[in-house]
Amino acid sequence: MTRGGHSQSRTEPERRCILTGARGPAAAMIRFVVAPDGAVVPDILGRLPGRGMWLSAAPDHVERAARKGLFARAARRPVRVPDDLAATVEAQLAARVIALLAMARKAGAALAGFEKVRAALAADDVAALIQARDGSPREKSRLRPPPGAARIEALAAQEIGLAFGRGYVIHAALKTGGLAPRILAEAGRLDALRGTGPSPAAEMDDGGPIGRCGDA
Repeated sequence: MTRGGHSQSRTEPERRCILTGARGPAAAMIRFVVAPDGAVVPDILGRLPGRGMWLSAAPDHVERAARKGLFARAARRPVRVPDDLAATVEAQLAARVIALLAMARKAGAALAGFEKVRAALAADDVAALIQARDGSPREKSRLRPPPGAARIEALAAQEIGLAFGRGYVIHAALKTGGLAPRILAEAGRLDALRGTGPSPAAEMDDGGPIGRCGDA
């Protein structure tokens, strides 16, 4: 049983990455299909019809696969790879995590704000501590997830804020059960896609932005 409140399946489907050749859980990879007009499009939910092409979630895998012509090879036909495909994948996956987190908030399973989050952590009733990837290390170090809980840092402060109807949020908590397993899985994909380094955005604390935004 995981912290999120669900049992891990031993029969989870695996797929092969068209770039690295490595096999991995489908839930941790990104699926692509070819649209009727021949364009390669991401299938974040894994529901679009057509032959699936899979990539491991990593910062540069979409660009490398496109440059090497691997989408056409996997599709076994000529395809058109949009110049903004990597940005589209990231935007859609971020929107997916934000939407799920908003659903959890409406169900009372996600909360935001330093004091509320600290109380939830103390009660040991959280699947994950969610902190803004562009929050200051000093501010984020004030809270730590309890043993067995995850730490999610895939979203920026403004993105977490969207889920809670605020301008920005540095600290949030996700309770166990309910949507927790789905949010953890999707946030894991997004974190892998964006990499583990700090965001180029300005660091923030509970008082607002600190300094100036760096160049992207």
